[in-house]
Amino acid sequence: MTRSIKMITALGTPLTPEEDLHVEGLAAHLQDQLDHGINGFLVAGTMGLMQLLKETTYRDLVAQSVALNAGRAELLVGVGDTSYVRTLERIRMVEEYAIDGVVALAPFFVKYSQEDLIDYYRSLADASSRPLFLYDLPQTTGTKLEVETVLQLAQHPNIHGIKCSDHFVTIRPVMDAIGDEFRVIIAQPMLMDVLLRTGVTEHLDGIYGVVPEWIAAMVTATEQEDWERLAAAQRDLSELLRVLQTFSAPLFSSVTVLLNRRGIPGNFAPQPMRPITAAEEAELFELPIVQKIFAGKAVTAADENVTL
Repeated sequence: MTRSIKMITALGTPLTPEEDLHVEGLAAHLQDQLDHGINGFLVAGTMGLMQLLKETTYRDLVAQSVALNAGRAELLVGVGDTSYVRTLERIRMVEEYAIDGVVALAPFFVKYSQEDLIDYYRSLADASSRPLFLYDLPQTTGTKLEVETVLQLAQHPNIHGIKCSDHFVTIRPVMDAIGDEFRVIIAQPMLMDVLLRTGVTEHLDGIYGVVPEWIAAMVTATEQEDWERLAAAQRDLSELLRVLQTFSAPLFSSVTVLLNRRGIPGNFAPQPMRPITAAEEAELFELPIVQKIFAGKAVTAADENVTL
């Protein structure tokens, strides 16, 4: 492969019972990823639930992420809000820190035209001192960044790329038209083996935070062109995603207990998400794909009693 593989973890936001930042949890979460070769982070993205955080928690999250990362991996920060002025306030809040870029979700709550979105992103890019990345997540925002919109915005000198969580076929025309000069970061955890094998090298998702060793194995398999090993890792990852998305407990509550078991303290499911019940937690850890995460890992008493 001519380009190095970029794996960016969308970090969760560990919280205290008061929903302040759990600094020790963030430090453990970030270090766990670095220890497994993750070379990029998205802080306060969808996995980080920026829109649910107190302003003080958001500020602390960015400041502590910068300090803890200490330049070891690319660090992007989610800033997308419901309007231009609200998103610009987020940009102003974070651009004083040593971050590598800001990632702006398409504005939500109110429906906007493609012309509105072009003006929105161009205005943000003009105002931002940091590189701006588009974020296409129509499943959540209800607003799709169309191909022609992305192509027009890609011409702006301060719009450096897009994080695409929609299906790959919706962003492929952009990749074909622009090439490497505009970064297209794919969030398709169910298709990583196919995309890696065909040369798509920039990937981002929150599930990486739960199983960074599986992601590292996928990178190694790709570099070695070990396609059977890559496919096997993908089957495990897809099964884990299926289980988490269909399990009775809220997704972020399930993620919380999985990360806690990894030795990462904090609550990743702010209110009004309900916590996982004791019965649900026991059921979750009995599932074969979940047991596979921790196979061969020594679970210490400290891990079993992680403080939220």
